[in-house]
Amino acid sequence: MSVEIIDGTTITNFVEDEEAFSASVSDLFAQLDADKDGFLSYTEMVKELQRLRVMETHFGVDVKREPEEVARVYESLFVQFDHDMNGRVDKNEFKKETKKMLLAMANGLGSLPVQMALEHDSLLLKAVKREYSYAASANNNLLANAA
Repeated sequence: MSVEIIDGTTITNFVEDEEAFSASVSDLFAQLDADKDGFLSYTEMVKELQRLRVMETHFGVDVKREPEEVARVYESLFVQFDHDMNGRVDKNEFKKETKKMLLAMANGLGSLPVQMALEHDSLLLKAVKREYSYAASANNNLLANAA
């Protein structure tokens, strides 16, 4: 886990960088696709939601939820990704929905930077690292031009 400062622009720029975003989503998809069949099953997606503790915390505080409520939310999230309703999520569906979710998060954050704890190898951390690398490159160019 890493504590970083992030804002909506950082996320939007990452999503709009087709090469970086596609590579990152493909890596995440491959990690989640446990049986390597090229699709995410409900079970594979639920494992990730459980790892992220989507329903188990509220602003960092553990919350006890009814198993039926958790199951309904997980099913609802899966349906959001399964655009063709065939019971599995392909990489294109995963990428489209992930993009929508990240852009919604960026919109919610706006331009006000916030400090956030980010999971190692999360898409948000990759967005921050991408921004750092661009800032370092721009800074090096400024120094080179000044010399």
